[in-house]
Parts: sequence; structure tokens; C-alpha cells
Amino acid sequence: MNRLKNFPLIFCLLALFLWAGSCKQEQTESENTARSMMYDKMDLPTPVAAKKPKELSIHGDVRVDDYYWLNERENQEVIDYLNAENAYKDQLLEHTKSLQEKLYNEIVARIKPDDSSVPYLYNEYYYISRYETGKEHPIYSRKKGSLDAAEEIMLDVNKLAEPYSYFQVGGRSVSPNNKILAYGEDTLSRRIYTLRFKNLETGEMLADVIPNTQGSAVWANDNKTLFYVTKEPETLRGYKIFRHIMGTSAEKDVEIFHEKDATFSAFVYKDKSEKYIVIGSYATLSQEYHVLDANQPLGKFRVIQPRERGLEYSIAWYNNKFYIRTNLDAQNFRLMETDENKTSKENWKEVIPHRKDVLLEGMDLFNNYLVLSERVAGITKLRVMPWGQDGQYIDFGEDAYVASTSVNPQFDTEWLRISYSSLTTPVTTYDYNMKTKEFKMLKQQEVVGDFDPANYVSERIMVTARDGAKVPVSIVYRKGFKKDGTQPLLLYGYGSYGASMDPYFSSVRLSLLDRGFAFAIAHIRGGEEMGRYWYEDGKLLKKKNTFTDFIDCGEYLVANNYTNKEKLFAMGGSAGGLLMGAVVNMRPDLWKGVVAAVPFVDVVTTMLDESIPLTTGEFDEWGNPKDKTYYDYMKSYSPYDNVEAKEYPAMLVTTGLHDSQVQYWEPAKWVAKMRVMKTDKNPLLMHTNMDFGHSGASGRYEQHRETALEYAFLLDLAGLNDAVMKN
Repeated sequence: MNRLKNFPLIFCLLALFLWAGSCKQEQTESENTARSMMYDKMDLPTPVAAKKPKELSIHGDVRVDDYYWLNERENQEVIDYLNAENAYKDQLLEHTKSLQEKLYNEIVARIKPDDSSVPYLYNEYYYISRYETGKEHPIYSRKKGSLDAAEEIMLDVNKLAEPYSYFQVGGRSVSPNNKILAYGEDTLSRRIYTLRFKNLETGEMLADVIPNTQGSAVWANDNKTLFYVTKEPETLRGYKIFRHIMGTSAEKDVEIFHEKDATFSAFVYKDKSEKYIVIGSYATLSQEYHVLDANQPLGKFRVIQPRERGLEYSIAWYNNKFYIRTNLDAQNFRLMETDENKTSKENWKEVIPHRKDVLLEGMDLFNNYLVLSERVAGITKLRVMPWGQDGQYIDFGEDAYVASTSVNPQFDTEWLRISYSSLTTPVTTYDYNMKTKEFKMLKQQEVVGDFDPANYVSERIMVTARDGAKVPVSIVYRKGFKKDGTQPLLLYGYGSYGASMDPYFSSVRLSLLDRGFAFAIAHIRGGEEMGRYWYEDGKLLKKKNTFTDFIDCGEYLVANNYTNKEKLFAMGGSAGGLLMGAVVNMRPDLWKGVVAAVPFVDVVTTMLDESIPLTTGEFDEWGNPKDKTYYDYMKSYSPYDNVEAKEYPAMLVTTGLHDSQVQYWEPAKWVAKMRVMKTDKNPLLMHTNMDFGHSGASGRYEQHRETALEYAFLLDLAGLNDAVMKN
């Protein structure tokens, strides 16, 4: 009776609740509609790049490229177009200016203003890099014998950078007698370094100056002879190695190695033992090494194992032997050893066998221990092995993390320097005792403010791709994130070159998480997370697996209520920008918005132009389009070649005028073509950094201006106000 008596009141309350929910939904839909129309109603002049058709013909196929001319970097018409795109972007994002500034300020506020690295001991000195409050660049210093000793400042990069809008220090190396510092400087952001030298006893800059290098110098043991790599003028490929004698002109330097094969790049280094100077030649599917006694710098280098197509290997010396990581009859690599004077492959003897479920990624050698970096089920694990024993993996207490060996210059030690982080754990440096298994935490990245890792949750799930492959996805969000399909999610991917995108910590990312976003990394094929086969299943004629894996991960996240199509965003850069271009062509309806950073999107034209940096060295990654089979396959997925008259999601595309990795004209052409072909009214914005290149600004604060721009773009599309999420 009582329930019946109160029925009218209950009914009214229920009706009121349903009406309020309906109003809220209508309000949300209205806000989204208004937001999507905001850009259209601004009535701003859209930048238009002139069409200047150029026919590109090969294999009997003719492609007409209307925007080929945008590769004329010195053409004022090109600069005017890029500036027009920048102005258009600024106008359309004017309403986010305050949000951009707020994001920038909170991102840089999390950076410890007077931070410093964990010192490491090398050749009687402790080496340190540190930042001072308010300064953009590091100070490199050292202390002799003890951390209590007086600090010796080797380089104050802030002072060096003062005359330049961009300044980056390359490799730093100190002569064996600790008296001279060699370092590279790049003032253009094209990774072309000038080598300079400083007397560390007097502070004097020496007269030796060597232009057009890769940025580092390798000292012989005589303290006066060094080796360096120069770059090919157009392709910027490291191709020649010279010997320099201190106190002489660079014009008198002797060429000792010339890598004539355009698919290989040359490099030089000194091994951990400092017994050998090592010249390496690297191609995607093959490597070759030559060594020289560091005490005999005028001597002749000898080859370890001549190059063979498909044979990959790397070397490390210890106790009169070379240890060799190789794919010889081992897809996931194995470890071999050989006498240092009998180094060809017929002399190699197995130390660690090949395993189908474990990828051998690297090795560190010590007097009493062999340390292996092994990728198991997508995670890199560190295995400590007393010589001749199986050893065991270091237990970090988490299932998904990033672990690597750090700076370990000493052979005779039981302490292993380790770097560790996870999606919720800031980068932490440990010393690990390989005998007692003791951990010493030396430093954890300080996140300034009220950051508490307990407020964040991470997951690792497996998504079944359309062909049955199991794709790992790492996810992080703030506690309180609702898996009801109502909250936004940013899906990040790369998937090329065998580069594994590990579940790493980012203090920058907190600005999204605290506003209700989840962040997910799709560990798609083309990377090496699940072993070498994972890489090989996402390259060459299997490249489309990379794209469909990413799409399948996005669909899974929607189907399982992590988000919905109106709140699913995607981001990738460089080769990950190719991924973005491919997935917006293949499934434009799946994404609310996309950020494509320095994207490689004009695949066919770039891979046909051997004068462009990186092209010749990447035929084994993408294929050579001079072969019709590869040409046809590339053309079928190349984002620029597959732009169509259809609706695309909102997009922000970034590039740098001086980019040496992905030339600025690729994204510029792509945006110009999409502008005239797309049928939607979603914003298409391009940001060209007119001062910098592939990696953006060089300062530790300034680089986050672009991050704030990208985040503001995403948050605006997601319809989030600026209130942070609370538990």
C-alpha cells in the first residue's frame, strides 16, 4: 500500500531524472555541433597552394603531382604559403590561446628547475649534467676523484646558445689524459655538426674546427689523434671517416674510410675496453665492423666479418675475445664468441642460443658477469649471468615497464647502473648489486607539484587483430576514469624500423590524464615488441599490417567502452606520421581528431629520390619503388597518393622547415591536397616551425610550446573544460 501511495512521486522523480539526462545529452550534442561548426563560421580565408602539375612516370604509370613545387625551399612563394598556413592555424586556434598558455605553464612547472643527472665515474672523474633555474640548456661539468671535489664546468650550453635561435650540442668526448674536450654543435637543426675543441685546463677554445660532421669525435690513446665522420652533402648520410691530428688544419685530415654503398651509413666509436677504435657500416639488413688498436692510430683497420646481405651483427670485446650478437641462423638473434684474432663467422662459437620467444636486444660485459637485455612478451628484461651460469632476471615488481642498462664504463664492478620507469613510475636510476641483488635508488625523476603515482592506473591488454595476431596495448589513466564510452582517449603508435614503443612515463602527459583523457600505446607490427618476426611482419610488402593493427586497436577500445568514436584521437610522428596518414585514409570515420607530427606521407616520391636524406638507406625498410612490385604496393598505401574526396577527421599536422629526416614539403603537399579534396568542414591545420627541424626546439622549456599547441587542439575537440579530473 505504501509503495502504491508513493507511486506518483516516484514517477515524477523518474521522469524528471530522464528529462534532465535527455537535456544533458542534447546539450552535449549541441556543444559538439557548435564546436565543429566554430571553425567553419570563422569565415577565414583558407590558404591555397597554387597547382603546378608535374608528371611523374615510372613502370608505365603516370602520377600528376600538383604540389611538387613546394620542395623549393628557397622559393619565396613556398615560404609565403607556409606562413599563410601558420597564420590560418593561429587564427583558428585563437580561442585556445589561454588554454595553450595554461598547458605550457603547467607542463614546464612540473620540470625540476635546478635538476641534475646521476654522476658516473670515468677515468678518475665524476661526470654530471645539470640545469639551473630558468635556463633552457644543460651545463656539463665534472669533479675529480670525489663528488666533494670542486666542480669543473666543461660547457655551459646556455652561453654557447645565446646568439642562436637553435643550438644543440652533439657528442662530447674527453681525451684520455683528461685535458681536451671535443664536442659537436648544430645551429641549424639539420643534424650537421661542427666539431670544436676546448682545453679543459685553461678554458681556451682551440683553433681546431671541423665542419660537416655527425657530431662526435673518437680519441686514440695518444691524446692527439682522433677520428670523425663526415656527411654526404645532399643526403646527409655519414659516409667518410677521417683521421685528425690536433693542432693541424682540417684540410690536412686523412680519409681512412669511404662507405661507397649508398644503402650503408658509416659511424665510429671506441669500445668499452678502450683497446679498439671501431668503424661500423650499417644498413637495415647488414652490418660490417673494422677495428684498429687504439694505441696505434696510424695503423690499418681490419675487418671483423665482411658484410653479407641479411647478416646482422654487433661486437663487444672482453678478455681477448669478441662477443657477437648476430642473426646468423637466428631470427631473434643469439650470442657468439670468437678469438679476437680469428673473427670471421666460421670461427664463431655459440654462448647464448636462439630462442623463438625471446629477442636478444643487447649485452653488457663485466669481469664477473654477462648482462643481457632480452625482450620477452613485449617487455625488455635484464638478465644477470655470472660467467658460465644461467643467471636470472631482475625483478622490478611490475608487469609492464621500461628497463635498460645505463652508463656502465667499468669492467671491474659488481654494481650495474639501471634506468627504469613505467606508465605510472617516473624515470628512476638504480645501482643493482649483481652479487647480492641489492637495489640502491640513486634518483627518481622529480615531478614538481602534487603528483602522486597512486592516482593513476595502468593496464596492458591484448587485442586480436583481423588476421589473428595478438597486439599488446598499454593504457594509462587517472583513477576515476569511467569505462562507459564517455571519456576521451588518445591512441599513440609508431610501428617502423623495429623500434619498440615501450610503456614509458611522461610528466607532460599528465596534462591530458588530469583532464579526463586515457592514453594508450598500440604496440603494432613494424616495431619489435614481440620479437624480430613482429618487425618483419610490418615492413616491405607486409607494411599494411602496421596500419590495420592500429585500426583494430582503435576499434577494440571503442567496442570495449574505453571511449567512443567521437572521443577517440590518434597521434604519431615521423614514420608514425605515415601511420596517421594511412589510417585517416583507410578509416577516417574512426577518429575524432588526429595529430600527425613531422609525418612521412609522400612515400613513393621520396623513395624514388635518392638525393633526399635517408632514402637509399631505407630500401630494406620500405622497398625500392624502382621495382614495380614495391612501387605498386607503396602507391596503394602512400597517404599523399591516396587522398580522396571524402570526409576526414579534424587534423593538426606539424613540420619543421629545416627537417633533415622528413622534409617539410611532404606534410605541406599533403595538407595542400587534402584542402581541395576533403568534403568535410573539420579543421585541417598545419604548423610549420620556421626555425627548427625534425626534433623541434632545442631548449628544455621551449620544446613544450608545440606540445601545448597539440594538447589544446585535442582538448578543444574533446569539448573538455579546463577543470582537472578529481578522484
